Amino acid sequence: MSHHLDCPQARADVRLDITDYYVFRGQAGTVFAVNVDPSIAGPDAPRGFHPEARYEFRIDGDHDQIPELTYRLAFGPADQAGRQAVELRRLTGQDADADPGQVLALGRTGTAVDGAEGVKLWAGPAHDPFFLDGDVLHAVGDAFHAGTRVDLSGWSPAAAKNAPFGLDEVYSIVLEVPDADLLAVAPDGRIDSWALTVLATDAGGWQPINRAGLPMIHPLFAQHDGQLGNQLNTATPAEDRKLFGDRFAQAIAKVVSAYGTAADPELYGRAVADKLLPNVLPYTVGTQAVFGYGLWNGRSLTDSAPDVMFSLATNTALSTAVTKESVPFKPAGTFPYVPVTS
Repeated sequence: MSHHLDCPQARADVRLDITDYYVFRGQAGTVFAVNVDPSIAGPDAPRGFHPEARYEFRIDGDHDQIPELTYRLAFGPADQAGRQAVELRRLTGQDADADPGQVLALGRTGTAVDGAEGVKLWAGPAHDPFFLDGDVLHAVGDAFHAGTRVDLSGWSPAAAKNAPFGLDEVYSIVLEVPDADLLAVAPDGRIDSWALTVLATDAGGWQPINRAGLPMIHPLFAQHDGQLGNQLNTATPAEDRKLFGDRFAQAIAKVVSAYGTAADPELYGRAVADKLLPNVLPYTVGTQAVFGYGLWNGRSLTDSAPDVMFSLATNTALSTAVTKESVPFKPAGTFPYVPVTS
C-alpha cells in the first residue's frame, strides 16, 4: 500500500487517489507512470478518471522543488463502453497553473497514442504490480503511531501473502517522453519529480487532492492520522521540510530508540527525515531505474519499495517476505509497460 486510500480526501473519490508513482527508462525515452482508482476501494467506488480533474507529472530540473516542466492530462466523461477522451498538454515555467500549455496528444483510454514531438501516451485499466503483506503494513503503521518496535509476534514470513494487491485493478497513466525534453530543463541530467491530482472547485480554481513522490511515505507516517495524510497531499515539495521535517524525525527516532539500533536516535531520525523530504522521486535521465537500499534512482515497476523504506525508517532489516514473483500479472518490456487488463 504505497499510497492506496491514503487519506480522507483521496478516499472521498478514489478516481483521484494515487496508488503508486514510477519513473524509469523506456524503450525510447523516460517513462512516467501513475496508478489511481484502486478496485480495493470496493464495488461501489467510481471507476476511471475524474472528468473534472487534472492529472499531472511535475518535473524539477534545478532542484529547487519548483517545477520547470509539467505534463498535464484531462479526461472526458466515460461513454457506454467506459472509454474516455484524453488530452495531454506540456507546460513550461514555474507558474504552470496560469499557462494553458501546448497540446501534445489527443486520444481515448485503452488505446496507445503517438503524440507530437515523440511522446507516447496510454491510459486505462491495468493490474496493480504492487506487492506487500498487509499484516506487516499495519504493524509498521502501528509502530510509527505509538513509537514502538514493529510487533510481528503473531506473523510468520512463511504465511506472507500479497493480498489483496495481487488481484487489484487500477487505472494507469503511462507517458513516455524523449530524454531531450527533460535535459532541456535539467542541465546536469538529474530530475526530481512527483505526480499530482487536482480537482476543479466551484469558485473556479483547483484543489490539490493527492500527491506522490517517494513510495511508502503515507503508510509510515499517516496510517493513523487522516489529517496528516491530507496535509502531505496538499503541501508543495518546497514546503515539505518546514511542515513535516520535525514530525518525521521524531517518529523515526522513537522507533529506532525502541529497537536500540542507533547510538543517537534523534540524529538518525533527522538524517532520514532529510533524506525523505522534500518528497520527490529523483532520477538521472537515460539510466536504469532502481529504488534500492543503496540508491534511489527513479522506481521501476518491480522494485521492492516496502522492504527498502521500512528498513530505512526502523534502522533494522525489516522484510515483508513478499517479492515481485507474487504478482500474477507481470509488467511488460514494451510500451505501455504496465500489465494491461484484457
